[in-house]
Amino acid sequence: MAEIHLTDPHHKFGHTYRRDIWWARPLIIFICLSVFLVYVTWAAFQGNHYTFGPYLSPLYSPEVFGDSPHSWFGAKPGWWPAVLPWSPALLVLWAPGLFRLTCYYYRGTYYRSFWADPPSCTVTEPRKKYRGENSFPLIIQNIHRYFLYIALFFLIFLLYDVWKALWFTRPDTGERSFGIGVGTLVLATNVVLLGGYTLGCHSLRHLAGGFLDRFSGAPIRRSTYRCVSCFNRKHMLWAWMSLFWVMFSDIYIRLCSMGIWHDWQII
Repeated sequence: MAEIHLTDPHHKFGHTYRRDIWWARPLIIFICLSVFLVYVTWAAFQGNHYTFGPYLSPLYSPEVFGDSPHSWFGAKPGWWPAVLPWSPALLVLWAPGLFRLTCYYYRGTYYRSFWADPPSCTVTEPRKKYRGENSFPLIIQNIHRYFLYIALFFLIFLLYDVWKALWFTRPDTGERSFGIGVGTLVLATNVVLLGGYTLGCHSLRHLAGGFLDRFSGAPIRRSTYRCVSCFNRKHMLWAWMSLFWVMFSDIYIRLCSMGIWHDWQII
């Protein structure tokens, strides 16, 4: 792919003839993504207050190793390097994180907001050449399809967390009982939003029907493609709603665990 010269040498970065507030959108996106990244990074390194009763924060799910009853294989593994801080989230959060990082929609948003590449249409960039995603490091973005497969498995884990969030321990008898709490609804909503975002992925749309030259001979594949396309039309909305609901889910469970919020339950 040939290099393309983008900027007019007589125009500095940010030059445009537009008179609208074109900078508002990239600025808002920059603030929102920054808030999310700062909070999730902080929450991932805490290693505590990520469970409350049957609830498990989606930032820590699945808990492969940990100290809570949700842990699969017990406490901190002996092979964990002593020089690194320990948190169960560090074993799992990289997968959904890289799925979002390499997402086609998010790439477009943070390219504009963080790198000004470009900051908006008909606005000059702070660089003179465009190399695209055909060289290191941006060529790594092509792994998005493979992280899609992993993200689909994570939906199963999160759905199982919702099932576990329907079973509570009665304080009077100590027996497990079926019920529902506000936390149950929070985790269920999280799965719905993440499902809409993941199932609307551009890569999944391609896999559902992009390999066929025509759909007339494959009605099942055609219907699947239409279903994925339905989610894909609102991909931006699913992306933002799921992003902040994941953060809110962790906040809700964290504050309940700390005794700041009270979880209303019907058992």
